[in-house]
Amino acid sequence: MENTYTYNDAFEELQRIVSEIESGQTDVDQLTEKIRRASQLIAICKAKLTSSEEEVEKLLAKLVESAADDEVLGSGEEE
Repeated sequence: MENTYTYNDAFEELQRIVSEIESGQTDVDQLTEKIRRASQLIAICKAKLTSSEEEVEKLLAKLVESAADDEVLGSGEEE
């Protein structure tokens, strides 16, 4: 099920859990389970952010490489 969660889904559920804990709506018997679930949701969010960051870095590297190639090709034509 964790794989089907979007970042927003996980973050919203995490916010609900935090709100419940902060407001005192969670009794001691449920606290451990809520904290365990919050930990899972944090891991989901972190994985999605890391994956997105890696993808952005790859795309930026391709853009830089493409720009460098264009510069080399452009300088060869000017001579």
